[in-house]
Amino acid sequence: MANQRGETMNWRKVLEPDELAEGRVKPVTCDHRTLCMTHFDGEYGALDNRCPHQGGPLGEGSIENGLLRCPWHGWDYHPLTGKAPGFDDGVEMFAVEIRDDGVYVAFPTEPEHQTTVSDVIAETLANWGIAAVWGMVGHSNLGLADALRRQTAAGRMRYFGIRHEGAAAFAASAYGKLTGRPAACLAIAGPGATNLLTGLWDANVDRSPVIALTGQVDTQVLGPGAFQEVDLAAAFGKVAQWTQPVLHTSRHAELANLAAKSAILNRGVSHLIFPDEVQTLAAPGQAKVGGPAGRLTPREIAPPEESIEAAVELISGSKRPVIVAGHGARFHMPAIVELAELLDCAVVTTFKGKGLISDHHPLGCGVLGRSGTPIASWFMNESDSLIVFGASFSNHTGITPKRPTIQVDYDPMILGKFHAVDVPVWGEIGVTVELLRKRLEGRVKTESQRAQIAERWAIWRREKERRESEERSRGVSSAAVFSAMNRVIPADAIIAVDVGNNTYSFGRYFECREQAVLMSGYLGSIGFAYPAAMGAWAATLEDDPRFHGRPVVAVSGDGGFGQYMGEITTAVKYGMNITHVLLNNSELGKISKEQRAGDWEVWQTSLHNPDFARYAELCGALGIRVIDRSELDDALTRALAHDGPSTIEVVTDAELV
Repeated sequence: MANQRGETMNWRKVLEPDELAEGRVKPVTCDHRTLCMTHFDGEYGALDNRCPHQGGPLGEGSIENGLLRCPWHGWDYHPLTGKAPGFDDGVEMFAVEIRDDGVYVAFPTEPEHQTTVSDVIAETLANWGIAAVWGMVGHSNLGLADALRRQTAAGRMRYFGIRHEGAAAFAASAYGKLTGRPAACLAIAGPGATNLLTGLWDANVDRSPVIALTGQVDTQVLGPGAFQEVDLAAAFGKVAQWTQPVLHTSRHAELANLAAKSAILNRGVSHLIFPDEVQTLAAPGQAKVGGPAGRLTPREIAPPEESIEAAVELISGSKRPVIVAGHGARFHMPAIVELAELLDCAVVTTFKGKGLISDHHPLGCGVLGRSGTPIASWFMNESDSLIVFGASFSNHTGITPKRPTIQVDYDPMILGKFHAVDVPVWGEIGVTVELLRKRLEGRVKTESQRAQIAERWAIWRREKERRESEERSRGVSSAAVFSAMNRVIPADAIIAVDVGNNTYSFGRYFECREQAVLMSGYLGSIGFAYPAAMGAWAATLEDDPRFHGRPVVAVSGDGGFGQYMGEITTAVKYGMNITHVLLNNSELGKISKEQRAGDWEVWQTSLHNPDFARYAELCGALGIRVIDRSELDDALTRALAHDGPSTIEVVTDAELV
């Protein structure tokens, strides 16, 4: 059968025999077409569901005085013919048949999909290796969302629908920190886009590559203040090191190329803004998509010769050098450890670099600074020079300016950022380390620090045992929680940690082996851990041997988890194997401590919490509540063995941190 336009029609059953009462209307969808079904004067009608004036859903309207009224602006149509009485306009009508088993409508055959602007951009991003997208589909990004759907259906992307856009941005940021590759986050215009900002700032300051994709109002109403209009280029400001609108006249594949290239090379946030009507524009003339071929250069750039010579001169004259590894060195640690073994020197890390060298390596000394160990601080203070790789020297790192210092970084603006250093070295860290190691062979005069490192670890471990046994009948101590994690958490786990006392305690008490640690470093954003674990879990699904199949653990306090606790339903929906260790002390404990330290009254830091283990169960996850340290090992073992998300709620003492 064909209609008057020559379109092939397919009869589809849309209603059961008595499903729609007389005088009622109902929307029905078949394939991708939604109709408004009407029952009026004993007959059935099938009309296009979309009002031609403002797009109102006629199937949500009602029949009043014999006419179908649009629910949005009150325009009337005949319920069976779709004609507007007294006017020439109307809505399209479709043929209806009443059969014994129900009501059938002749639907036109769905036309073949035509490539859109969004298709070109989505496919180009997939070509650049953007394999994971977190986001929320909404009314101002539907065309873009459909293009992403096509890429996921083709197996080229994975999409995860979240409960809050902030979680999408944190997940993408954590994915970039872990892998060094960009992921994407999706939001609508206005509040959806602004909800991304905290997570994107986290990516920006920690130099994580992320691509933000945001809807926008139609270009024809942009400016006067349309519903949900926000000047997104201005709102994103410096959080996005590259931001562009996608316009009718844009070179769309090239925009996607530049977004991906900028995120990768600048190690930051790229932002594409999609006005609503541009998303679905046909792109036959631009259907050629982009990709990375010929667009990226190798980045293994050697430093200037004079910098290498100055660094070698300083190191070769040192007796007790110490290597400091920061977050920027995370992809170059095998070479750094080789250099440390040549020098036989202590290796300490910044907090963001926790776990870059095993705490059981004979040269590993743990973390510097406020969240660190007394071992790391002792060796830095006893050193006669510092060799710093990929660290910024911000106030939280704890790196002293009082020792002769070599600083190596790929970003020249980071060198000597907070104070002058003796030898600033601009170069890619891996290349620089290899050059230093080769030049230093036969010139090393250092003293072995291994025996002192073992001695200092023994002192600290005895202290940790004493703290582990502390008990005030107000909850489990943090030392006990992380001691249990030391025993049970797999050596290859990826651990996302939050902000607060739980994080400080993790830095002090948890001893990394081969675990990878993710955190909100320079932004220090509470709520990071659980969304970050979702980002890490996505990386474990991919073929990258560095991350494939690794267990994922989130560590948070009750304050941090409260920010994004809805995301446990996201984890359940997608079957994410995330083991969540939740330290619940019913308090913003770190803030209480800061109030006491500043001689303030402790005020408004108490929290009213649910039973988090029961909440996890209600969401479909495994929930375990621990009130005694003797229960910790079994709870962790059960949670790790669970196929899906699990939460271990540990009732902890706010002061035993």
